[in-house]
Amino acid sequence: MLQVVPLGGLGEFGMNMLALTWDDTTIVVDAGVMFPDPELLGVDLIIPDLTYLQQKGPAAALVLTHGHEDHIGGVPYVLPHIDGPVYGTPLTLALVEPKLVEHGIDVPRARLTALGPPGRISVGPFEIELIRVTHSIPDCVALAIHTPAGVVIHTGDFKIDQTPIDGQHLDIHRFAQLGAAGVLALFADSTNIDRRGFTGSEREVVDAFEEIFTSANGRLVVAAFSSSIYRMQILVDLAAQFNRKVAFVGRGMVRNSEIAQRLGHLRIPAGVQIRDADVGTYPAQDVLCLTTGSQGEPMSALSRIAIDDHRCVKIGPDDTVVLSARLIPGNEKAIGRVINHIARRGADVIHEGIKHVHVSGHGSEEELKLMLSLVKPRYFVPIHGEFRQLSQHARIAERVFGGREPRPRILLAEDGDIVQFDRDGARIAGKAPVGRVLIDGTRTGEVGDEVLRDRRHLSEDGLVVPVVAINKQTGALEGVPEIITRGFVIDDREDSQTMLADGARVLAEVIEQASVEERTDQGLIKEKLRVELRRFIRKRSGRRPFVLPIIMEI
Repeated sequence: MLQVVPLGGLGEFGMNMLALTWDDTTIVVDAGVMFPDPELLGVDLIIPDLTYLQQKGPAAALVLTHGHEDHIGGVPYVLPHIDGPVYGTPLTLALVEPKLVEHGIDVPRARLTALGPPGRISVGPFEIELIRVTHSIPDCVALAIHTPAGVVIHTGDFKIDQTPIDGQHLDIHRFAQLGAAGVLALFADSTNIDRRGFTGSEREVVDAFEEIFTSANGRLVVAAFSSSIYRMQILVDLAAQFNRKVAFVGRGMVRNSEIAQRLGHLRIPAGVQIRDADVGTYPAQDVLCLTTGSQGEPMSALSRIAIDDHRCVKIGPDDTVVLSARLIPGNEKAIGRVINHIARRGADVIHEGIKHVHVSGHGSEEELKLMLSLVKPRYFVPIHGEFRQLSQHARIAERVFGGREPRPRILLAEDGDIVQFDRDGARIAGKAPVGRVLIDGTRTGEVGDEVLRDRRHLSEDGLVVPVVAINKQTGALEGVPEIITRGFVIDDREDSQTMLADGARVLAEVIEQASVEERTDQGLIKEKLRVELRRFIRKRSGRRPFVLPIIMEI
């Protein structure tokens, strides 16, 4: 009996992770993260709940399809639940290694097993075949997982780019061969199912960038995802053609460009690249800066450049800034803020809505139809997307499979659904524990619900700190209680001062009415002060600030 459980990536974008189990052997495909919405205060990353892996015991292997954050960002958190190797293409593992170093995880190099397509891995009853696919980053693979129940194909992220930058085409012949031989189940990317036609090739942005290079009179700054290595290559080639020097700006951009050059995925002609520190020494019209910050991240290189706070790169009225990335929903305000700051510097801003400076890495409707037609699975499970994408992919598959006998069956699964394959066929046979774990990237680890609740509370109603001095021996009040506020606002300043003075009297009354035992028990008196002051403030102002009493024993 084969069980396949999506732990993330079905019902949301990001956090992609899939577990496959036969008898006592479990393998995990991908370990992604998701980035938080603004209301998740102080949360840097979201990873899938790993309770299912804890219950199953350590997995025998982790197999990675490609090097994007939504597929590898969770590796440091998942690795303790993996008892075997981590498999991936050379670029994917090279992008994983710095994450492990940042988390202080010392993994023997032999455990990170790099191989390229067509490669095969044997893990217990599973034989995993890597199949090359095209995407927006090099070294991407789909997986054909040969199991005792049949072949399961996991497409990873893909599009069918017939003019790839590196000449490495999607292995359409292998998908067709597997389809002809018989495929048990297809788990396919649904990200762009609601886009009609075909997704353009990575080369489609060249014409727009040629226009920009031709017309730009000053410094050219292009913001893109640091993993957009194909985009880097296009821009480096154009810079060489238009006699501009290239500087990589931003930690992620510098690191990934170095990794890509080391592995041969990024080729920079001699004399073209300069350090970011040297940008100011060249005439503005002779420089191209490739930078991070296309989503308006507050501490990114582009955000600092936009407010004239970057130590190396300054922009002015003759300069051009290009946002060469898709706008991730939820980031509109942050991106708008950065564009406004750039406009204040007098620079010209170009984005996808103005020129064709970005192309998606995911296949559109016709490419996804083609994958269904090639593979011809007995069962189809849409993955990677919100529920509307998954259900639309299921509807499209119904049309593709129309008239075929025996008619393939479509299983519309969500995170945690146990998709079970046995002699009776396939069905959703129960629910595994799933959810989200919120991570504070300052190394404090997981953010609990109560921490998030407190952060929201502080952000909405502010903080009130009553400071009370008590005689250690007698428990008597020493002096007048003081109330300090942060982020707690009353419209009228006089009312505010009166209320705080009245609040200090309430605190004094609470202490006077308390017994000696209560006064000298810090835990008890703190709670009494917190409850009474909060009740008083709610009555007077209608607000519910976070009250944090401080008792000073003298």
